[in-house]
Amino acid sequence: MDSRDAQHLVEALSSNWQAEMRGYHTYNTLSQQESEPHRRRTLRQLALAEKHHADLWAGRLTALGAPVPEYDGSESGDAGSLANRIGGQGLALRRLELDESRDIARYGKQIQDLGDEGSIAILKEVLADEADHYITLGGLIRHHLPTEPLAPEVAKQALDELVIAREKGQPKAASWIGDAIYGVNDGLGAIFGIVSGVSGATTGNAHFVLIAGLAGMIASALSMGSGAYLAAKSEREIYEAEFAREREAVEYNEAEARELLSLTYQVRGLSAEDADHFVGHIAEKKEQLVEALARERLHTTEEGLSKPWVSAVSGALSTAVGAFIPVLPFFFMAGVPAIIVAAVISLAAHFAVGAAKSLITIRSWWSSGLEMTLVGAIEGIVTYTIGIGIGKL
Repeated sequence: MDSRDAQHLVEALSSNWQAEMRGYHTYNTLSQQESEPHRRRTLRQLALAEKHHADLWAGRLTALGAPVPEYDGSESGDAGSLANRIGGQGLALRRLELDESRDIARYGKQIQDLGDEGSIAILKEVLADEADHYITLGGLIRHHLPTEPLAPEVAKQALDELVIAREKGQPKAASWIGDAIYGVNDGLGAIFGIVSGVSGATTGNAHFVLIAGLAGMIASALSMGSGAYLAAKSEREIYEAEFAREREAVEYNEAEARELLSLTYQVRGLSAEDADHFVGHIAEKKEQLVEALARERLHTTEEGLSKPWVSAVSGALSTAVGAFIPVLPFFFMAGVPAIIVAAVISLAAHFAVGAAKSLITIRSWWSSGLEMTLVGAIEGIVTYTIGIGIGKL
C-alpha cells in the first residue's frame, strides 16, 4: 500500500470513528430523555454498540500507526440539533434510521474500496450490527416489539399472501375521498362559526354576514387546498428520497440489502428460510428489491401516494362547498329568520358530514353524525353568544 492509499485509509477510518462516536452520544442522550424503560434500555444498548464500533476503529488506527482522532461533535450528538429538538424524539429516531441506511451503504462501498484486510473484517462485523440497528429503530419508531416466530404453516401462508400482494400490486382506494370529507368538515365548521358570530353581533344583518362568510369561505378553501397540495407533495418527495437511498444501497451492496429485507420479514414473523425465499423471489428484479425496501421503511407504495393536484382540488372545492352552506340563507333572508334557517341547515349538514366520515372510519354512521352535530351546535351557540357580546360593546 503506497502512501496515498495509506492516507486515504486512515482518513476513512477516522471518519468512521467520528461517525460512531457521534452515534454513541446521540443514542446515549436519547436514552436519558426516554421515560419508558424498554425503549430507554434499547437506546442505551444501541449507544453501547456504537461505542464498541468506535473502539474497533480506534484499535485499527492504532495498529496502522495512526493517532486516534479527537471527537469534534457535541456531547449530545445529533440529539441536540435544533431540528431534532423541535421535532421531538420521533423525528430524531426517523433521522437516525435514515443515517443507519446511509451507513450501511457507505460501509458496503468501503468493503470494495479500502483494500485492507483488517479494516474489511471490522466492516463486516459493523455492517451486521448496523442492519440490526436499522430493524431496531424501525420498531422503536412504529412502537412495536419483535413478535414471536410464526408456526411453519402460518409463516408459509403469510409468505404466499405477501407474494400475491406484491405481484398484483393493486393501488389503494382513492385518497381524495378522505380529503373531500375533511374539507367539507373544516369549511362547514369554520364558516358556521363565523356566520354565528357575525349574526350575533349584527342581529342577522345579511350584508355583513355575506361579506364575512364569503371572505372566510375563499380563505378556508385556499388554505385547505394549498395545505393538501403541500402535504401530498411532501409525502411523495419523502418517498422518492427514500427510494433513491434504497437504490443506492442495493447498487453498493445487494447482498446486504437482501439480508436486511430478510431480517425485516423475520421480525414480522416469517422464519429465516421463508424470509430468504421471499426475498430471493423479489430480488429476481433489482427494481422490485428497491421497491420492497422502500415500502418497508415507509409502509406505502408509489401507487398509494396522494396526487398533489388531486388533493389540492378536492380539498379546496369540498371546503368551499361546506363553507357555502351556512352562508346560503343570507342571500334570500335577513334577521332572525335567516339565523334560524342557517342554524338548521348547518346542523343538518354537520350530521351528514359526520355520517359520511363513517366511510373512512370504523364508527357507525349515526354515532359519527350525532357527534358532529353536537360539536357544531356547541360551536354555534358559543360563537353566537360571543358575537352578541361584541355587538353590544
